[in-house]
Amino acid sequence: TDRAQILFFFLFLSLRFRCCPWSRCCGMGDFRPRTVWLGHPEKREQRYPRNVINNQKYNFFTFLPAVLFNQFKYFFNLYFLLLACSQFVNELRLGALYTYWVPLGVVLLITITREAVEEIRCYLRDKENQRVPADMIFLRTSERNGSCFLRTDQLDGETDWKLRLPVACTQRLPTAADLLQIRSYVYAEEPNIDIHNFIGTFTREDGDPPVNESLSIENTLWASTVVASGTVVGVVIYTGKELRSVMNTSNPRNKVGLFDLEVNCLTKILFGALVVVSLVMVALQHFAGRWYLQILRFLLLLSHIVPISLRVNLDMGKMVFSWMIKKDSKIPGTVVRASTIPEQLGRISYLLTDKTGTLTQNEMVFRRLHLGTVAYGMDSMDEVQSHVFSPTHDLPTSRAPAATKVRKTISSRVHEAVKAIALVHNVTPVYEANGVTDQAEAEQHYEDTCRVYQASSPDEVSLVQWTESVGLTLVGRDQSSMQLRTPTGQILNFTILQIFPFTYESKRMGIIVRDESTGEITFYMKGADVVMAGIVQYNDWLEEECGNMAREGLRVLVVSKKSLTEEQYQDFEARYVQAKLSVHDRSLKVATVIESLEMEMELLCLTGVEDQLQADVRPTLEILRNAGMKVWMLTGDKLETATCTAKNAHLITRNQDIHIFRPVTTRGEAHLELNAFRRKHDCALVISGDSLEVCLKYYEYEFMELACQCPAVVCCRCAPTQKAQIVRLLQERTGKLTCAVGDGGNDVSMIQEADCGVGVEGKEGKQASLAADFSVTQFKHLGRLLMVHGRNSYKRSAALSQFVIHRSLCISTMQVEGCVVICFTHYSTIYTMFPVFSLVLDKDVKSEVAMLYPELYKDLLKGRPLSFKTFLIWVLISIYQGSIIMYGALLLFDSEFVHIVAISFTSLILTELLMVALTIQTWHWLIIVAELLSLACYIASLVFLHEFIDVYFITTVSFLWKVTVITLVSCLPLYILKYLRRRFSPPSYSKLTS
Repeated sequence: TDRAQILFFFLFLSLRFRCCPWSRCCGMGDFRPRTVWLGHPEKREQRYPRNVINNQKYNFFTFLPAVLFNQFKYFFNLYFLLLACSQFVNELRLGALYTYWVPLGVVLLITITREAVEEIRCYLRDKENQRVPADMIFLRTSERNGSCFLRTDQLDGETDWKLRLPVACTQRLPTAADLLQIRSYVYAEEPNIDIHNFIGTFTREDGDPPVNESLSIENTLWASTVVASGTVVGVVIYTGKELRSVMNTSNPRNKVGLFDLEVNCLTKILFGALVVVSLVMVALQHFAGRWYLQILRFLLLLSHIVPISLRVNLDMGKMVFSWMIKKDSKIPGTVVRASTIPEQLGRISYLLTDKTGTLTQNEMVFRRLHLGTVAYGMDSMDEVQSHVFSPTHDLPTSRAPAATKVRKTISSRVHEAVKAIALVHNVTPVYEANGVTDQAEAEQHYEDTCRVYQASSPDEVSLVQWTESVGLTLVGRDQSSMQLRTPTGQILNFTILQIFPFTYESKRMGIIVRDESTGEITFYMKGADVVMAGIVQYNDWLEEECGNMAREGLRVLVVSKKSLTEEQYQDFEARYVQAKLSVHDRSLKVATVIESLEMEMELLCLTGVEDQLQADVRPTLEILRNAGMKVWMLTGDKLETATCTAKNAHLITRNQDIHIFRPVTTRGEAHLELNAFRRKHDCALVISGDSLEVCLKYYEYEFMELACQCPAVVCCRCAPTQKAQIVRLLQERTGKLTCAVGDGGNDVSMIQEADCGVGVEGKEGKQASLAADFSVTQFKHLGRLLMVHGRNSYKRSAALSQFVIHRSLCISTMQVEGCVVICFTHYSTIYTMFPVFSLVLDKDVKSEVAMLYPELYKDLLKGRPLSFKTFLIWVLISIYQGSIIMYGALLLFDSEFVHIVAISFTSLILTELLMVALTIQTWHWLIIVAELLSLACYIASLVFLHEFIDVYFITTVSFLWKVTVITLVSCLPLYILKYLRRRFSPPSYSKLTS
């Protein structure tokens, strides 16, 4: 290996790790600094934590206890456990043990099986990416002068590439293998959560004298980042749970849907009613004898008021909903990883989304060149190319004919602008061997097919690629020179005299070059319009055109130049070098010297670059806004980039005011800025992560109150933990459901914290997808996932739960009135379970209508499908129908008691089947099959029920007439009321479905 190709970095491996419960006992519980010797693993002071990916919620030992605990910590399941356990007491036993334990066992078996299947799938997905840590790691891509570029968007969300530097003393080694022969070690700080800083030292003891170099963030490669260029030889310092990416990620949690909590609350109300009824029954007996025992027996006898079949039906329904989502051909590749919360998708109020890779493709495209008097868009780039190819810009103006003077002037301006864009950057062309052409040969001849551009910013790459497309190509660059190739094949050589890199404070970058063919020295600069407006010469179009391009969602850069004489440059260089040697106030003195050049610069052009959005992002965001959701964008990218993307995606509309929260560091500054923000109305908020942290520290309640009123919020420069914190605060302050969408490792904490986490399978891996509740392949699929499947899952579960409760209350009403034997309650459940469960196939509106009119989603946010009002209505219906069936059977029976049983039981089943039929809004062939199958099963089973039902009697006309009358009286008035209500107070979707 050539010594220029040896890089020595500190590579931090692994993707995801969750520590085992006894890791502290293994000596891995405390984070400590460490010393790592190169090539001597036996000198290691402490063991590396296991370097594994783990998105599982349980392990082998905790699975069963944790699943059972999660089931029985809620009243609903705990009630049935106590109910079943009471049957071991002889004085309380009402029947065979299996009548209580079998239903409970079925519920637990379904739950345990579902959780086990999901855990096994998660384990297999994680196992595909398992890694075992080594002492040293070798990574190789293309070369770049002894350094490399790093993509960190999966860790911090920033799209710009980071330059990483090697340890200087290792560059003098002949080969990479010699790293194992020297006596050297790395001292590194203890693991911490800060992804922007690192403190360490590299020491080589066999040198004379010993070498000791400091290490910083520039010498590190974190896990979850990608080496974009360079040959890297790295020593492993952190693994497993000690990784920055893992420490910024929360552990998976067991999510319980709001719908399940509401059902749990309703069961408490039903239990309260059960206690009241039991007390009334005992009170009617004047609390005679062992009345307390009688209360318990009545509680057990009427226990079907709280139906255990509700849990079975809901769990089975969730599995059906999950299957429907996965099989939807219009959102291919969608995966449901948490099948317990599909109803959450129908009640989302806040959508929090990442930017890079989720809303955007992170592919920059040059869209516009503006020269003040003329602008060139994508449809007119051929004119720019013709100007660059034209030789007129090289001719003196006096030699040109008068007719071509204007055209030649424009041509010269275009060429000067293109040349400036091709020079003012920090892009390096790299030539990669393609298997046919030798790499050195390709670089020598500037082979176009082997050339790729590398830079710390994708914006700069897009600008250089554009100049290549119009004819001026960057073909070579090193630390001190740059080469451009003209359309005629001529190579223009430039010496790089000075570079002033871009910083977030200066918002601009500059370069001073000398043209080797003419000796001319030129200072080129590009930057944001807010700072360049005071640097360039006066003009009357800069502010207006920058505003126009920004409103189109383009990232605008102002390009300018200034010619320098040799004397001017020599004077500047002397002052610049002197300023850099200063010990005190070095940064201020250097900035002052540079600013002395930044005056009266010639404005050349404006450039507009667009970060391409994912497919159909704009219509999807419009659907979500129309559905009543507020969309927040949380990104690690810089403020200008985030704001442009928000405008481009129409997250912030063109006519909407934007309040950019000024940087604040103290409580007083935060107070003043919050007061300024409070005076704004109906405007979008843009705030940085640092300012957000200060506001949340001192004015959490006030800030969240104001932010929640905004139509849109953009948080830039957000750390992963900040994203999760924002989600948590929204949940606490608003009580509304949140949905988090992201594609990178830095989004995992946010996704796991949200009520509903959606991962997008992006180009940079599947970390977010594996940790999410739902996984989609494109952001646009989110619209159908929420509008269609969220709506259907919520409304179907609501209807299903209310029907199951209705059936149980009807039976309990009849029990209280003393007719039906307890065993018949199980039979009625069996005969009606298919029609009732077929409600999971019903839908109130077609999928196309739900997508076309997202405003329908707003009704779901009110929680009306399952509320105390609807619950009370169904309770009254149940009591009414149970009473009609009971008293109808008593009034119409002839002489034998068994006839009452036949009439009431048959009427109960027919009433339930008819109620399902009257409730269905969209018939499915399986619903019809379920109705007919249940009726056929009941008729066929009468042969086996001859002990309770007189088979001869049920074949008489009298029986059929009585059952028909009871069934119609129990159902027909309710249908008439429902019809009148729909006639005079139709639902919001009635006009759309008519």
